[in-house]
Amino acid sequence: MQTICKETYRLHPSTPLNVPRVSNEECEVNGFYIPRNTRLSVNIWAIGRDPKVWENPLEFNPERFLSGKNEKIDPNGNYFELIPFGAGRRICVGYRMAIVVVEHILGTLLHSFDWKLPSGVEINMEEAFGLTLQKAVPLSTMISPRLVPSVYA
Repeated sequence: MQTICKETYRLHPSTPLNVPRVSNEECEVNGFYIPRNTRLSVNIWAIGRDPKVWENPLEFNPERFLSGKNEKIDPNGNYFELIPFGAGRRICVGYRMAIVVVEHILGTLLHSFDWKLPSGVEINMEEAFGLTLQKAVPLSTMISPRLVPSVYA
């Protein structure tokens, strides 16, 4: 479950651009000169799709977090390959709660219901860009209860 959530954070971060930062002093990053007081935004969306960072970056592959160099990566802001909630002093204050809630809700929905696509419908993962990232085409599914009816009351 956690690897599915990590892979989703990587490919579909809720905010594609991190909150802007301002440089305190001039510096150089990867050969680029950054003057003092420059406003910078980290492109979280691009990091998640960068082939220099991820093998087969456009492929949804939660197994990439089960072994190898990606095994220890988590969304807590310590690994810059995966920073869906930001990092450093300005990381989202609710990131710990968000991780728990997302995993709990996803687990509950998967455990409690059978999920099917309507006939002739394919999943469209295109995104509509804005301040937050949303699906361009809303997901359309058919769900049916898996458990005894008294559980849902």
